Amino acid sequence: MKFRVAFLCFSLLLFITNVVYSETDSLLKASSKKITENSPSDIRTGERIFHGFVPSATKTINCASCHNVGRIDTLNWSPSALDLALKYAKKDLATFKSAIMQPTGNLMSQIHENLELNDEQIRQIKSYLTELAKKGEEPAKPLLTNRIIFILLILLFLLAFIDFAITHKVKIAGVHLIVLLVTAIFITKYIVTSAIGLGRSQNYQPDQPIKFSHKVHAGQNQTSCLYCHFNAEQSKAAGIPPANVCANCHVIVKDGSRSGKFEIAKIYQALDNNKRIEWIKVHNLPDHVYFNHAQHVVTGKIDCKQCHGDVASMDQVVQVKDLSMGWCVNCHRETGVQFANKFYGKYEQLHKDLNDGKIDKVTVEKIGGTDCMKCHY
Repeated sequence: MKFRVAFLCFSLLLFITNVVYSETDSLLKASSKKITENSPSDIRTGERIFHGFVPSATKTINCASCHNVGRIDTLNWSPSALDLALKYAKKDLATFKSAIMQPTGNLMSQIHENLELNDEQIRQIKSYLTELAKKGEEPAKPLLTNRIIFILLILLFLLAFIDFAITHKVKIAGVHLIVLLVTAIFITKYIVTSAIGLGRSQNYQPDQPIKFSHKVHAGQNQTSCLYCHFNAEQSKAAGIPPANVCANCHVIVKDGSRSGKFEIAKIYQALDNNKRIEWIKVHNLPDHVYFNHAQHVVTGKIDCKQCHGDVASMDQVVQVKDLSMGWCVNCHRETGVQFANKFYGKYEQLHKDLNDGKIDKVTVEKIGGTDCMKCHY
């Protein structure tokens, strides 16, 4: 009997202990969830602080003045809001606070020297950035100006034609014909220009995953194009340099004068995680076009800027030439071949004409450079 009573008391004690533990654990989890979750109010306040709409105790803090929130058409050396959001989304608040209030880079230390933010404001800013990392950047809206003008021209053309043929509201002679002629010319021009531009990407200038400036590297530092794009002398493609090529220099240079440590750190992050940097190719040709860099760079002695423009003056690389077939053909008609090459010894007649002064140079066209099968296969 005594054993049964003791067993019942022990079982009751275990039950009460389990209930108390479960309730305590639930309260702790709820409390933790309440602390770590980003409430809509915190996200909104953090966004307002980031944009400088909420002044601190002494002055207004405007993070967005350096860390742009949307897309811009120039190279901003400071990391964007989305860059910061993605980097610190999975980091704790202490790490985020340390990065803001105790930066290690020379440039950021100067900029953040007099920064004053309390712990609550820092937490709210991180709430906003964490939400931004989840949602991502809003896609850029396409410019529809040309399309709107095109539609208006068609409407004007139709109105003029209907009035000329049916309604006869405008009595002034010749107005209909002038309107019809002018609108027809611009409509035709738009259609022809758009058709010619299909498949071409002149002026293409994508944002790269790392803010790499050719103006700094190829311009100021006089780095040869072929140091990074070493495949250009040996293969069809010039190639995009791997991260270890970047590390050859940046194992020493770890703090950029304008970009600080943020961008250079992406190189080491790629190397540490054994992942390639997702560079975006700027110059693209259709799949049915054959182009060999080695043939042009080594054999033809063509300067890189002849096709790619003055890259050494560009922060962000932009496609300068349209890379159309007509542009390539005209180049082959005008560019002289390095005719001293032994490969061209079989062209005896051209050598004779060159020596006799009948021609001043041998162009690519003269050795079959405009044959369709040279570039299309």
